[in-house]
Amino acid sequence: MKLNVNTTIEGQKVILVPYRREHVARYHEWMQDPALQEATASEPLSLEEEYDMQRKWAEDDDKCTFILLDKSRADTPGTGSHGGGMAGDVNLFFNDHDDHTVAEAEVMVAEAASRRRGVALEALQLFMAYAVKFLRVTKFRVKIGENNAASLALFGTKLGFVEVSRSTVFKEVTLELAVEGAVRQQLQDRAEQLQLGVYDSA
Repeated sequence: MKLNVNTTIEGQKVILVPYRREHVARYHEWMQDPALQEATASEPLSLEEEYDMQRKWAEDDDKCTFILLDKSRADTPGTGSHGGGMAGDVNLFFNDHDDHTVAEAEVMVAEAASRRRGVALEALQLFMAYAVKFLRVTKFRVKIGENNAASLALFGTKLGFVEVSRSTVFKEVTLELAVEGAVRQQLQDRAEQLQLGVYDSA
């Protein structure tokens, strides 16, 4: 998405940075892992296809992606110095053609050393606040494999998403969070406190 092509968002544990060409090689390595492919419902791509995907996503107004940097880890070689090592990503997909204010969210913590440390939770809290303020999102939706207990707990218990449907065919659960009332106020308050920065001067 062009809106966040040079935007960074810094939290206590993570920094969200735009998905750039220098991140593709490490991202490609992550996506060779069958467990991550299954968790993200992704098909493996060639490195060339991954570079092409990164370029398209940067220009696609229906997708917003940030790479998640773990501030406790050293910068990933080849990606410059931005305050942390690559650990995963967060995404929003605006694929509801009837309502462009509804966004499907995804988070992936690919580095094992960054898991179970609250990294995914903080990344989503920052990302969702950004989305409400700058992308005018009024509802978040997630689709999670029914056996993915960690993600179901993250979105359902910690973030307050509510189950709205369950597919026995795809073996996945759909949860939603409406941006209204106390949820809206909380996200708006967090949005006003976002530490936004510039990725580079290019």
